[in-house]
Amino acid sequence: MGCFNSTASRQLPGHEDPVTLASRTAFSVSEVEALFELFKSISSSVVDDGLISKIFDLFDVKKKGFIDFGDFVRSLDVFHPNAPQEDKIDFSFRLYDLDSTGFIEREEVKQMLIALLCESEMKLADETIEKILDKTFVDADLNQDGKIDRLEWQNFVSKNPSLLKIMTLSYLRDITTTFPSFVFNSEVDEIVT
Repeated sequence: MGCFNSTASRQLPGHEDPVTLASRTAFSVSEVEALFELFKSISSSVVDDGLISKIFDLFDVKKKGFIDFGDFVRSLDVFHPNAPQEDKIDFSFRLYDLDSTGFIEREEVKQMLIALLCESEMKLADETIEKILDKTFVDADLNQDGKIDRLEWQNFVSKNPSLLKIMTLSYLRDITTTFPSFVFNSEVDEIVT
């Protein structure tokens, strides 16, 4: 993340200032502007499949019932390669805690596992899924109370860092080169230090 000088204080219609969003996230101003174009292209095409609903709830930080551009950028920040590991752990915990009780329970892990398997078009036998769940709870549920609290999750993830692999989208490092068609002429000059 760098420092920037603004030649014009540009406010996107109905959305937060890119300079302000860039100063509060790991994204540069031009990346925020590219994200705005991405946001416009996908904001009307959300499909509710349960997991999408949970992600929506996590992105709708102010609980307004919709995700505005500022929510979108701030929420994507956790997936940036430069985002702090603690933020990724916290977000992943909240993602797995489907019913927002402050604990991850067996049924929630099962729902997430099945959703991830469906997403990757993998099929596993029910008994294999149950074995994965058993192993997960043996390794993660240290106090054996049948649920995983935040501290147990943090410990489990630190021993299994591959769990956070999906929490980093490397193309967010420079979204302007990943999605060059979204880049437009910015009125903001960036100075990278």
